[in-house]
Amino acid sequence: MTKEKTKKILQTLDKEYGVTKEGFFHMADWQLLVAIMLSAQSTDKQVDEALPGLWKRFPDLKAVMEAPAGDVEDAIKSIGLYKIKARNMKKCCGKIWEEYEGKVPARLEELVKLPGVGRKTATLFLADAYGIPGVTVDTHVFRISRRIGWAKGKNPVQVEKELMEVLPKEHWNRINFQLIYHGRSMCTARKAQCESCMIKEWCDRKI
Repeated sequence: MTKEKTKKILQTLDKEYGVTKEGFFHMADWQLLVAIMLSAQSTDKQVDEALPGLWKRFPDLKAVMEAPAGDVEDAIKSIGLYKIKARNMKKCCGKIWEEYEGKVPARLEELVKLPGVGRKTATLFLADAYGIPGVTVDTHVFRISRRIGWAKGKNPVQVEKELMEVLPKEHWNRINFQLIYHGRSMCTARKAQCESCMIKEWCDRKI
């Protein structure tokens, strides 16, 4: 994959999917972190619809950590894996309250120590909360970046490092949502719609 091909692909993705993504409804950093946690294996629409009621019911960290697990589950039951997420949400909020004086840590190394927060969630949070550049590799990014020819890594961490070398830093934060949209509409896991793909001219995958 040449730099010129990569440039053409990035320009096309920017035009097709935009360069910014509307963030989740929140009023505090811990709420943003929770929203990103809830979005795992769920749609943004599901999360967005649940958030206003969730924040009204649990307005601060202490309210979440002290609430019965069943109450938290009830508030997010429209979201996938809500039982597991409710448990992680309570533990995460408790740890932020007790060990970080109620402030979400701003370092990746500290964020991934929080219950329910993996590398992807932490990187997305840092990008959305502080504008810190980072590449997040989910199933769509992993699949498509390898199909395109940007990466050959066999796990998300390897692919993340490869993408940080291949992509200009100003594209790091938006490549995730662009490839998610592209993966849902065009380059699906079951079958890549190469004939209709707007980046097929520069992609290394053969039809």
